[in-house]
Amino acid sequence: MNQPWKTDRWFTSYLNFEPEARADVHFPPKIQFHDVSLRDGEQQTGLVFSADEKIRIAEKLNEVGIHRIEAGMPAVSPEDEKAVRAIARRGMQAKIFGFSRCIVDEIKRIADTGVDGVVIEIPTSEHLLKQAYRWPVEKAIELSVSATRCAHENGLYTVFFTIDGTRTDFEWYLRLVETVAREGHMDSLAVVDTFGSLMPSAVPSYVRRIKQRINVPLEIHFHDDYGCGTANTLLALANGAEVAHTTVTSIGERAGNVGYEELALALLTCYGVDTGLKHEKMCELSRLIREIGKISIPSNRPVVGDLLFQIESGIIATWFLNCGEEHVLECFPYHWRLVGQRAAGVVLGKNSGLDSMRHWLQRTGLEVSEDDIPLLLADVKQRSYELGGLLRESDFRELAQKYVANRAAV
Repeated sequence: MNQPWKTDRWFTSYLNFEPEARADVHFPPKIQFHDVSLRDGEQQTGLVFSADEKIRIAEKLNEVGIHRIEAGMPAVSPEDEKAVRAIARRGMQAKIFGFSRCIVDEIKRIADTGVDGVVIEIPTSEHLLKQAYRWPVEKAIELSVSATRCAHENGLYTVFFTIDGTRTDFEWYLRLVETVAREGHMDSLAVVDTFGSLMPSAVPSYVRRIKQRINVPLEIHFHDDYGCGTANTLLALANGAEVAHTTVTSIGERAGNVGYEELALALLTCYGVDTGLKHEKMCELSRLIREIGKISIPSNRPVVGDLLFQIESGIIATWFLNCGEEHVLECFPYHWRLVGQRAAGVVLGKNSGLDSMRHWLQRTGLEVSEDDIPLLLADVKQRSYELGGLLRESDFRELAQKYVANRAAV
């Protein structure tokens, strides 16, 4: 019988589900993914999407089941406005959002594109207002109130997006947000860790304190400068936040945004929370973004890395070959089919072992004596060093051939 931590598609740790671990975990009834790849993701240095490319990406996001798509910021360029308009007219199941500064004319421009909602940004920290914007505090409040009110009057679902919120004095932050909620309009509040400097230990209390004072849904927009973005977002959701802002494969400014792939998979396999996404299309979407954006990622990146399920290590190859398909999850935390990865396999390199040689000999139909297999292994390791990476099948055949000849001579 399946347990939540062990099914035919994943095998994680039972410790995630023990009462002590679950005591402070309180996910909301429904979690939504708000994808920002086409706006915040495109702010990655050197990354450019044309309007047509944005439409292709949006259609694939919709196909995966992403709940909300931030299509762009019309004020950036005519190309961006064209993309937002086209995506809004597509009739997608996903809700389509635009992004705007706290400027009334920009809000009206977004409303004219036909989107469902708008994310309205404003700096909240007094130090950022003073040093980076050179605004008085009063200006931020006035702009926020007028812009959010305008969005509401134009029928847009209004997300108030608080830039640098996690470095803002907490009481000042709440006073600003409460003023906007009271005098302007706010359907939800985006809690923003602009510089990725919030640590996991601080997230639960921070989210709970905001929820005690602000009676609207919370959206989480965290960056990954310290590699904590996914963990931080999980903890925020576990403490009642309803919406996660993510990008495909963590594209975004500086170290990027939270990758939806890791977040969605962790929710499903480590917490038992199914957000309704089509996980098997994750790699397909990642490859599309990488192809269009000319982006390279580490080959061992979680979920979508190209070599994630390709086994070089001799000991792990032995495990994999011994376990077979029936027990393959002894070797991986989740099955490759769950995320649309290519099938697991044994590859050849400097870390290969004897069982890897036997497997490849069988695979290629070559016969080598048992005494010669260690010699073949040494040759494979040496060739890997010469190549600076993995061997191709042609390399292996070439190396094995002399031992096949030796066997034939005997």
